[in-house]
Amino acid sequence: MEWFASMPKVELHAHLNGSIRDSTLLELARVLGEKGVIVFTDVEHVIMKSDRSLHEVFKLFDLIHVLTTDHATVTRITQEVVEDFASENIVYLELRTTPKRNESIGMSKRSYMDAVVEGLRAVSAVDVDFASRSTDVRRPVNTKNMNDACNGTRGKKIYVRLLLSIDRRETTEAAMETVKLALEMRDLGVVGIDLSGNPTKGEWTTFLPALKFAREQGLQITLHCGEIPNKEEIQSMLDFLPQRIGHACCFEEEEWRKLKSSKIPVEICLTSNIRTETISSLDIHHFVDLYKAQHPLVLCTDDSGVFSTSVSREYDLAASAFSLGRREMFQLAKSAVKFIFANGRVKEDLKEIFDLAEKKLDL
Repeated sequence: MEWFASMPKVELHAHLNGSIRDSTLLELARVLGEKGVIVFTDVEHVIMKSDRSLHEVFKLFDLIHVLTTDHATVTRITQEVVEDFASENIVYLELRTTPKRNESIGMSKRSYMDAVVEGLRAVSAVDVDFASRSTDVRRPVNTKNMNDACNGTRGKKIYVRLLLSIDRRETTEAAMETVKLALEMRDLGVVGIDLSGNPTKGEWTTFLPALKFAREQGLQITLHCGEIPNKEEIQSMLDFLPQRIGHACCFEEEEWRKLKSSKIPVEICLTSNIRTETISSLDIHHFVDLYKAQHPLVLCTDDSGVFSTSVSREYDLAASAFSLGRREMFQLAKSAVKFIFANGRVKEDLKEIFDLAEKKLDL
């Protein structure tokens, strides 16, 4: 674990609300309990438990939805999530979130995303590059509260880009609104669109117009694909040729052939797949088949807070479960740079970071 933590890494599948610290969840839940919004004792044990059952995972997601409904909280958790990823040497992070509307407090999809961006600006423990365009004026380094910086992150830099998620419960119009918002916020680090949410809800054809429009406007696209058996949808998603897909757990032989021929990179989330029971055990996980076939893939967390994991843990887990050495794992991390949605300048910077690390690390 210590060696994997020291290695530079890329995280391409991280949901903002699923990556909140347990300590922050506990604090926020206690406040809402005191206000009578929730019954604190009903959720305390779920927050404190690290090895959560599937039922407890869904209960925690329900709690998170209640807790993250105001701008200040969104800003806070964004700051903390970025600092946590930076503390384990994530050098590039694509953070995805569904823009939320809460009319009772004046929250629009745009103001929600502005709160996320404010969270990026608030990070002081590490230098954050989040602007998509080279013309963007970067913020000065914030030296305030440097003594509170995360251990080991002082003087480091993390590139952060944002993906706006379309929720599968949304309408075509709502999905199109999210895409248009992503286009408005390109200069603030928004680089792509994600389709996610409950895989049993919604129809692929509902979101297709918005996704086509996003592609026409130059946005990158990643899809949660194959979380449940749905042959027709999986094939339609693969035919769409997104830049990446997430999970790919419930493919049949025909879909595997189509995926491999298309070379679409797969965001692999080992712990998430096991905890949600979409894959029964690691020894039958499709990581092995894709890795042996040299298919493009990258290890990710999905929801580091909810599933009590980290990118370093995912690498350690893969190395142990699939008998891979340090050099193989380093190359796996380095290859992820090819699949990021940021521009060529960022890719070149990241390649330099990995090249330097390769010379210093004991491989």
